[in-house]
Amino acid sequence: MQSEYPDRYRIMGLKIAYNRKKAGYTQEALAEKIGKSVNFLAQVEGQATVRGISLETLFKIADVLDITPARLLEED
Repeated sequence: MQSEYPDRYRIMGLKIAYNRKKAGYTQEALAEKIGKSVNFLAQVEGQATVRGISLETLFKIADVLDITPARLLEED
């Protein structure tokens, strides 16, 4: 994926991974809950690739992790 904001995608992926682990979910469990493949989630969380997600998916992830979507997008 070509993006003008690769660092922002990577930070979002790290935040998803952090909050997923904090909530006690494996990649497999979270992927199942949001209706995506483990490979998809691994790409989103991974640092070697830039993988964008839809707002719908972002909202699903936030709901499952019981956090606001903004928390995944904030630049600390």
